[in-house]
Amino acid sequence: MRRPLALLAAGTLAALALAALPQTPSRAQDGETEKAIERYRQMLKDDPWSNPGLLDADRGEALWSRRRGPQNVSLEACDLGRGPGQVEGAFAELPRYFADADQVMDLETRLLWCMEKLQGFNRSDLLKRPHPAGGQPVKELGAIATWVASKSGGAKFAAPLGHPKEKDAVALGQALFERRSGPFDFSCTTCHAEPGKRIRLQGLPHLANPDEARKVIGEWPAYRVSSTHVMTMQHRLYDCYWQMRMPELEFGSEVSVALVAYLVNKAAGGEITAPAIKR
Repeated sequence: MRRPLALLAAGTLAALALAALPQTPSRAQDGETEKAIERYRQMLKDDPWSNPGLLDADRGEALWSRRRGPQNVSLEACDLGRGPGQVEGAFAELPRYFADADQVMDLETRLLWCMEKLQGFNRSDLLKRPHPAGGQPVKELGAIATWVASKSGGAKFAAPLGHPKEKDAVALGQALFERRSGPFDFSCTTCHAEPGKRIRLQGLPHLANPDEARKVIGEWPAYRVSSTHVMTMQHRLYDCYWQMRMPELEFGSEVSVALVAYLVNKAAGGEITAPAIKR
């Protein structure tokens, strides 16, 4: 289903609304500014048709069923864990171990694998600039991931932990989340292990707390007003590593999947609301 192109204006309106906020608020204004931003987000949530991320979900749905690549096949034979072509609820059970690849994969890594193995795309080509620049639309793989995630809307995270490699991925993700390294001696916990932390006007979620993780993790992929495009979880992690001045986080790498596995494990039982709207 194609939604009215007029929805594209939502991103522009969002950027203008945020630009109109005070640029250097005093401490007394901080609380009111955060409340105003939250009211703005809530207005968009109250009108689901105003979310520009839904346009990318539509694009992803079309890409999923379109014959593409050197093999000229669709992704409808791609098994996301519930059988070939089954997308309903699949995102809620990822990351998981896939025997055909002999590794744990999150949604984006599995889609990357299917695009390579089924459609014949060159993996190295898919890994070249996998994330969009500011103002550019999410890449095709990201659009497909956004659609698949939306098909688990309302479901609860329930990634399996029965296979030893699934447990190893979560353990590695926790170690990476807590490890301090890089030129700033930062870790994920530097920003996300205590309540009440913030960067500029943005409150930082306390992801080490399962209650907070359940509220946040299920919102990704999400449309980001500040960059006017959808950002997937792999992109969000890449951006965090960049801000910490860490080595570039490779798309679909063991490190990125392990971090996703840890966060999803923290968010177990949390509701999926992707694509959400972020600042």
